[in-house]
Amino acid sequence: MTRATKINFIYLSEPDMVRAGVTDMPACVDAMEAMFALLHSGDYRMAGPHNNSHGAILMFPESSPFPTMPLATTDRRFMAMPAYLGGSFGTAGMKWYGSNVANRDKGLPRSILTFMLNDVDTGAPLALMSANLLSAYRTGAVPGVGARHLARKDSRVVGIVGPGVMARTSLAAFMAVCPAIDTVKIKGRGQKNLDAFRAWVAETFPQLAVHVVDSDEEAVRGSDIATFCASVATGDPSLYPLIKRDWVKPGAFLSMPAPCTIDPSMEAPEIRKVLDNRGLYEAYQEENPKPVHAIIPAVGVQFLDLVDEGRIDPATLEDLGAIVAGATPGRRNEEEIIVLSVGGMAVEDVAWGTIVYRNAIARGIGVELNLWDEPILR
Repeated sequence: MTRATKINFIYLSEPDMVRAGVTDMPACVDAMEAMFALLHSGDYRMAGPHNNSHGAILMFPESSPFPTMPLATTDRRFMAMPAYLGGSFGTAGMKWYGSNVANRDKGLPRSILTFMLNDVDTGAPLALMSANLLSAYRTGAVPGVGARHLARKDSRVVGIVGPGVMARTSLAAFMAVCPAIDTVKIKGRGQKNLDAFRAWVAETFPQLAVHVVDSDEEAVRGSDIATFCASVATGDPSLYPLIKRDWVKPGAFLSMPAPCTIDPSMEAPEIRKVLDNRGLYEAYQEENPKPVHAIIPAVGVQFLDLVDEGRIDPATLEDLGAIVAGATPGRRNEEEIIVLSVGGMAVEDVAWGTIVYRNAIARGIGVELNLWDEPILR
């Protein structure tokens, strides 16, 4: 009996990823929903001792005696995000990226990402993918899952702070699950980004009316769905974008995939507080000094800081996976206000990467690469 030792895998460039369906937002929302059901059942693994860590990060010092070592700047880091996802996915993978805000001066994205998908039994590579679009669409799709279960079905007005990539993919996901949306309010810091966002909306969703507003408050007031998508410097939560209770209309769904803080009036127990994965935030609490919100600016991190301070009851924090699985109700009535914290998880990349990979194989997309015919060492 002979064993096949040859290992080939495919390389998918960004154009290949598009042809394989990475920008199919409705399908991505469905993939994220299936992923959340697996999170609830426990059929997954991420990094860390409790299998819930965001990943492993490499950062640079403020000063160094080594002249070639990079120094700390905004968003300068390398990060590895590994995960396994079971169910119909049954794969493992890792997103790897380097990031530096100064990339934008070079005409490059702030972060440059790749993703390796692996056979879960042998560990052999299945695909190496360009991952900027993969990551952007899976990030936007999570708010779409939230909106499917937690937004009012008749939602019409979306308020957005920060007209960047995350705003585009979040809006695309909202449109996939809330087809009655007809108006977008957008607040941004620069005219160039606002113009680019408006042009994208005009091309992608020409049925939408777009209104530029001057403040975070205007973006939130009167909106059925509001989302903060702006990047800000971490370290001082008092400088993070703020949500005040009197800005928020009854029945609003607030999706927060970027830095955010809530004022004390939003701490009230009648404001539903939902985490995309409670274990992720508990891992943040274990791995970082307190208060963690100064380091990790997700609003869900603030929720757990408030638990530590005795200001909110931990039992009031809900999990999106439990809602997707039907173990916890979604929206209960038309008046309740719901806040979703979106932290970003490697299992999301594995879920969407697996589907895009399978599409590529079925459609004959990608460049086949050889690892070896027979390994020299074994």
